[in-house]
Amino acid sequence: MRWKTGRRSSNIEDRRGRGAGPVAFKGGIGTIVLVLAASYFLGINPLDILMMQAGTGMGTDVSQSDWQPSPEEQQMADFVSVVLADTEDTWNEIFRQSGKIYQDPGLVLYTGAVQSACGTGSAAMGPFYCPGDRKVYIDLSFFDELRRRHGAPGDFAQAYVIAHEVGHHVQNLLGISERVQSAQRGLGKAQANALSVRLELQADCFAGVWGNHADRSRHVLEEGDIEEALNAASAIGDDRLQKEGRGYVVPENFTHGTSRQRVEWFKRGIEHGDIGSCNTFASG
Repeated sequence: MRWKTGRRSSNIEDRRGRGAGPVAFKGGIGTIVLVLAASYFLGINPLDILMMQAGTGMGTDVSQSDWQPSPEEQQMADFVSVVLADTEDTWNEIFRQSGKIYQDPGLVLYTGAVQSACGTGSAAMGPFYCPGDRKVYIDLSFFDELRRRHGAPGDFAQAYVIAHEVGHHVQNLLGISERVQSAQRGLGKAQANALSVRLELQADCFAGVWGNHADRSRHVLEEGDIEEALNAASAIGDDRLQKEGRGYVVPENFTHGTSRQRVEWFKRGIEHGDIGSCNTFASG
């Protein structure tokens, strides 16, 4: 991916090297990390856990430590800033063309655990978007995990992950997330999870829409980049993660979609470049 000459975003908040502060949660931060790790591999929506913690009197971040990023870590942070800026340029233009105003999300870099308006997040759950403060949260160690554990290397694989989380911000701005949450009320677990899957697949498609526009406008893609993103989408499908985590698959616990579904919807977005092609809720 051609990124080094790209614009850097001014919406990055760097909290790396800080702690997450005291947490009003029985068992402390260790319990939270274990619970969120289980959610990541067992197909439970980690945002549900985060939202249950919101408003429980959690403490603030502790002071910045003497931690200093390595040159490799700082280059990764620089990369994230460029990708975020590119999503800003893309979505501002898409919203403008439809007569809407796009509001840029924030992006928080953190180490280990972090406070958000949705509660305490952990590196174990991977990157996440919090609608309460309209911020994306990323521990950069996830990208090493993506490469090493899940066999999905490459800078465009990482860009896909960032763009997926920004896709959730787009859903929030368009009111899609709120409508899904309202529809989930009163449903059984399997039905509610099925709606979560459609929401996640749409975010995958929106990530593809970004990739399409970024390449047409700024020629960011290099040979093999799309394959990197497709490989990453496949690597983090619910069926594959469940199979790796516990040896068998429980479809009713899916919250993000199968590997095949995630690949299909990202491909649809990057091929068409149109959010109208991303209506996962109308598909069978």
